[in-house]
Amino acid sequence: MNSILVYCELDGTRVADVSLELLSKGRELADELGVKLEAVAIGDNLASVPSQVWPYGVDTLHLFEDNSLEYYTTQPHTAALCKLIQDEQPQIFLLGATVIGRDLGPRISATLRSGLTADCTALEIGDYEDKKSGTKIENLLYSVRPAFGGNIVATIVNPYCRPQMATVREGVMPLKVVRPQDYEGETVHHNVDDYISAADRVVRIIERNVKPKENNLKSAPIVVAGGYGMGSKENFDMLYKLAHLLHGEVGATRAAIDAGFSTHDRQIGQTGLTVRPKVYIACGISGQVQHISGMQESGIIISINSDPDAPINAIADYVVTGSVEEVIPKLINFYQQK
Repeated sequence: MNSILVYCELDGTRVADVSLELLSKGRELADELGVKLEAVAIGDNLASVPSQVWPYGVDTLHLFEDNSLEYYTTQPHTAALCKLIQDEQPQIFLLGATVIGRDLGPRISATLRSGLTADCTALEIGDYEDKKSGTKIENLLYSVRPAFGGNIVATIVNPYCRPQMATVREGVMPLKVVRPQDYEGETVHHNVDDYISAADRVVRIIERNVKPKENNLKSAPIVVAGGYGMGSKENFDMLYKLAHLLHGEVGATRAAIDAGFSTHDRQIGQTGLTVRPKVYIACGISGQVQHISGMQESGIIISINSDPDAPINAIADYVVTGSVEEVIPKLINFYQQK
């Protein structure tokens, strides 16, 4: 139990952003616990993976490289990771809360009988006292996640099972480069056949079609977001015009999506995406805690709201008091003339 292990999800040969975010947080937690940070990648043509992860403070990188692992399939990944975890005995194992992470995490936790906290938005180290026995257990992973539809934030601990497992949402952990450019950790190349049996290879990918993302909301430098205060889908459509002129993306609150103003892939908040744009323009957004948690680390926050006492105004750098029906068309007209 002397390490934190992070699963590095791959897009081809590129390590996914959420995995790099987890390495950054993993390094912080490892330093606090005084243990090693280990990472694992499974795929083909992995020569570029080490240089991608070393800057984030990885001590040991485990590689499973084989042409049969070029694309993700459930059983080989589960088999390899379960045996690696049993061999390495990490006290914490982290994955991204992605399509792959949500498939892989529960299978590993069920196989190892370790438990899993899903869709976390924060990770911390703390102590736990068993009220029945009075025993105090130190240095546990606190997995923080929204619950009951985002209405509360729950902190979950796993005192007795190892590893402590969590999947973490993309965008909630900042990237932190902590090692010099010439730093190199230890790379361990594993014999794939020692970990993955023929029975684990029964599924073969014949054809693969990848649908491109419909928006670039997470990495957009400017986000124009709308809330229920936009009033209608027609009014919400104005945000797309403004975002286009600003070379930005459109986001939405859960209330706006529930009202049918926008689509779920644009939701920002505890139960949606977390974004950190240079400029965040909040249009008709009241500023409930569920939404603020997904955008509060934006560089400059501009609030456009008819309510001068809207909660979001308290965190905004600039506040425009006025109806969105009046203010946004003026902004569109201004940028069209530039």
